[in-house]
Amino acid sequence: MNSIVLAYSGGLDTSVILTWLEETYQVPVIAYVGNVGQDEDFEAIREKAYRTGAADVIVDDLRDAFVETYVVAAIKANAVYEGSYLLGTSLARPVIAEGLVKAARSVGAGAIAHGATGKGNDQVRFELTVKALAPDLAVIAPWRTWSFVGRSDLLEYAAKHGIEVPVTAEKPYSMDANLMHISYEGGILEDPWAEPPEDMFLWTSSVHDAPDESESVEITFEQGAPVALDGVAMKPAELLAALNEAGSRHGVGRVDIVENRFIGIKSRGVYETPGATILLAAHRAIESITLDREVAHFKDSLVPRFAELVYNGFWFAPEMDVLRSMVETTQTCVTGTVRLRLFKGGITVTGRKSPNSLYNAEQSSFETRMSIDPSDSGGFINVNGLRLSTWSAVWPRL
Repeated sequence: MNSIVLAYSGGLDTSVILTWLEETYQVPVIAYVGNVGQDEDFEAIREKAYRTGAADVIVDDLRDAFVETYVVAAIKANAVYEGSYLLGTSLARPVIAEGLVKAARSVGAGAIAHGATGKGNDQVRFELTVKALAPDLAVIAPWRTWSFVGRSDLLEYAAKHGIEVPVTAEKPYSMDANLMHISYEGGILEDPWAEPPEDMFLWTSSVHDAPDESESVEITFEQGAPVALDGVAMKPAELLAALNEAGSRHGVGRVDIVENRFIGIKSRGVYETPGATILLAAHRAIESITLDREVAHFKDSLVPRFAELVYNGFWFAPEMDVLRSMVETTQTCVTGTVRLRLFKGGITVTGRKSPNSLYNAEQSSFETRMSIDPSDSGGFINVNGLRLSTWSAVWPRL
């Protein structure tokens, strides 16, 4: 092990880890900072890493890759974990881990390290990605090996080694932010009965403070990917950022759930995901007029599996390759525009149109005759009802 690349944020944990790695392994440590859209001063993080002892610092702008490859794929799949969670953190981890691997390759490092705890999902997501992309690299997870137990131990170590402690105000919960969402866990949120304090939310307005006038947006899709907002062509990352602003104004995208972690622990998480929540609603609306019924229903049956694979860290698993390929196949016809109204935390679809629309107004109208013989409906019902009649003859319900 000639050097180590550390996933570094500049916070207490990774600052201590940087020094601890150098002290423990006696090799240079390269700090890797992945920019996935978090609101951070990356130059300040770079300077702090050098002051803490990093041999080198790599700041990697992953925003476009994160949205174009990961977020858009999840939107195309309508991926939602356990009915509520849009997977903001789960999708960011593999892109950061992939960046870590590339950084390790570029500097010839023999190992990567991360600051994920032994109780969370992130350790799994980081390490499964490394095993899939670079199984020869060693992975160091200090929280699973060192003797430190909690924050007080880290503060003591930091003071002893002259490590700068972040001067930001202490928050009674843990946060993770990227271009897709902000998550809040731990601390005061560990009681699932406790209501999150309103001043915790950094993006979204309370529905009580949101504007009294609604706002309409139009999102255009090409083959399932969002390409324009209100008629203006945008890159996916730019479009998502604009929708984050619009959704936040109207209190869209707050979720409070107790989720099942992969390692078997239940965890309470509170999330703000304004832009992606709007995108998901729009994508489902455009699919409603462009997908064949059986394709749509079959795709929906696989959504829980897709979301579970993302959540559990299997983005680069072979079964995920198959699922993503299937989803991409369904999206070839998913082109068109959706109009939505945002108001007081709600999203209402008010229109959808597509050159590939399967919706036929003449067939649907109550004012026109069916294109098939009406008597065919009776036969259709009789055929589908045969098994019900057979069952009822043996097991009468009334």
